This record gives sequence, structure tokens and C-alpha cells, in this order.
Amino acid sequence: MSTKKRHKRGRRILAGILVAVLLYSLISLVVTKFIYDSQFPRYDRHDETVMAGLRYTDLAETYPRQLFQFKSGDNQLQGYLYGQDQDRGLVVVAHGIGSGADSYLPQITWFVDQGWRVLAFDATGSFDSEGATTRGFPQALLDLDALLTYISTQEEESNLPLLLFGHSWGGYAVTNILHFNHDIQGVVSVAGVNSSMEMVLEQGQRMMGPFIYLQYPFLWLYQRFLFGSVASLSADVAIRSTDVPVMLIHGSEDEMVSFSGSSIVAAVRQDTPSNVHLLIRDQKDRNGHNNLFRSTDALAYIEDINHDYRKLYEQYEQNIPYDVRQDFYAMIDRARAQQLDEGIMGDIQSFYLDCLSSR
Repeated sequence: MSTKKRHKRGRRILAGILVAVLLYSLISLVVTKFIYDSQFPRYDRHDETVMAGLRYTDLAETYPRQLFQFKSGDNQLQGYLYGQDQDRGLVVVAHGIGSGADSYLPQITWFVDQGWRVLAFDATGSFDSEGATTRGFPQALLDLDALLTYISTQEEESNLPLLLFGHSWGGYAVTNILHFNHDIQGVVSVAGVNSSMEMVLEQGQRMMGPFIYLQYPFLWLYQRFLFGSVASLSADVAIRSTDVPVMLIHGSEDEMVSFSGSSIVAAVRQDTPSNVHLLIRDQKDRNGHNNLFRSTDALAYIEDINHDYRKLYEQYEQNIPYDVRQDFYAMIDRARAQQLDEGIMGDIQSFYLDCLSSR
């Protein structure tokens, strides 16, 4: 074969490779966007008549709240202020993905009972806030930054010491917010994610196996497109760059945010900064993602509820009529089902008080 023919053949092979790479990249970008967006839909309020959570309508007389709105990007978000006359400090509650502020009524009302003023909010794309989707993990951080900026303009709340409490999505936000310029006295992060990318890869591996790592460049690029440099922030770097006290609570068998994977605890455990207090939950039935706060009685009661519901499920051959489900949940003692473990809440309270005493 002549040199000219070899060069021509080589150019064809190179052109074929470039076309294949381009096609793979385009397909990967489309697949990445589809999968990523599907993981962050909008979450409207749950139907409270067929669930065992606390309902604000049952608590309104004892725990009156003030509604307010603030902007995060183009969306107006809904906020809730409790204990308006209490001045021990302001506890801001950041919720997990798939839920809203009212999903944390047990913790909110507990803090109010201890004399704290409490502020909670529905994040973008959640419950009563605007937003077609929840967009991604960094959105929780942007929303929290918008809220704290709003608080700084409020005469009464801005004069109170500021303490943060977040779970999961919210746990990611309340630690990464330390990258920003806010006067924060203490942070409690429960089942928190270290960085958006770590969580996306961890969830992606559960869906796609090791193939997800081939999509890394496209995931990084898409998050960067959505959120800019905020997408690259991580909690461990934020925590190490400040002296703000941080309590990290995590279950050893967390089924959503892996204890040894994407968790903040995994990132700091081997070289724990002096400003970090670790609380690892390894008790059976209290070491997962959502059961960390349940009291012993609540766990036993929930087990009884689940047993009765399974019997109903079998009775109706896996298709329980809506009105029957409503009747079932109407009989549940919601306060008992959502009763908190006083031990862990007491640890959080003590941590907050230590934060204030060291100011």
C-alpha cells in the first residue's frame, strides 16, 4: 500500500473515531440530562389523610406561626416562623429532598418547646414554594443562602444568634453554607451529603452500576451549567475553613446517604477537625436515614401500625380503597408515631447551648 493510501486510510479512521466520540458525547449529554432531571422532580404536599405524619392543622392553636415569602433566583419560596416572642436564639430548619418544612414538625415543635425561635421553609420545587422541579443538590444551598440573606434584613431575627439544623439535602446545605459569608453560631447536620457530585455518583451507581463513572464528565458539565461554581463545593472543605462548631449525626446503616460513601462523616472521620462533634447512630432500628430521631415507643408503635397495614393490604389483595386507607390513618395516634428520642434531641440542645456560651 502506498504512503498516500495509508495516509488517506488513517484520516478516515481518525474521522470515524471523532464522529464516534462526538455521537457518544451527544448521546451521553442527553442521557445525563434525562436521568439527572428525573431524580429531582417537583414535590407537592403529601396527602396527610393517608400518612402518619404530624399535621399542622392539629397543632396550629398550640404553635401559631407567621408566614413569609422570600425570593431564591426566579422563585418565591414559602417560609414559616415559630416562637416569635422567644429570644434564646434562631434555629433555621432545612428539610430533606422529597419533603417540606412541615415534614419536620416534630423537631420544629420540640425546639419551640425549649424556648428557641424557629424558622423553616419549603425549598425550591417543594410543597408551597414555587419551582417546576427541585433542580439538584446545589439548589438547597442557594435557597438557604437566599433565606439567610433575607433574615439579615429582618430587624428582630437578625439580632438573634443563628443556629442551623438540616437533614439529608438540608444537611448538605447547612454545612456547605459555611462557604458563604453569614454569621452562624453553630450547625447540626443530620445524614448530610458531603458534595453534590459524590451523591449523584452514589445514586447513579445504584441505578447504572460502574457505567455511571463513564458519565462523570457529562454529569460535572451539566451541574456546572445549572449551578456554576456552587456545584463543586463540598462540606468538608467548608467545615475545615472555619471555626464554627459543627455537629454531624449519621446512621451507620443509612440506606440513602452511605455512611462510608457520600456522607460528610466519611469525609472528615479519619482526620476530624477540632470544631466537629461526631454523633454516630449505630443502634438497631435507629441507624438509618429517616429513623434516627424516633423514640423507642414510637418505633414499637410504628411496627404495630405496619403489621396492621400489611393485614389490610392482604385483605384487599394489594389494592386498598382510598377511603379505607383514610379510615385506617384516622385511627393512628400521630403524636405517638412521631415521638422523638429525647436523648438525641437533648444532645443537640446541649450542643447549641455550648455554641452560644462560647460566643
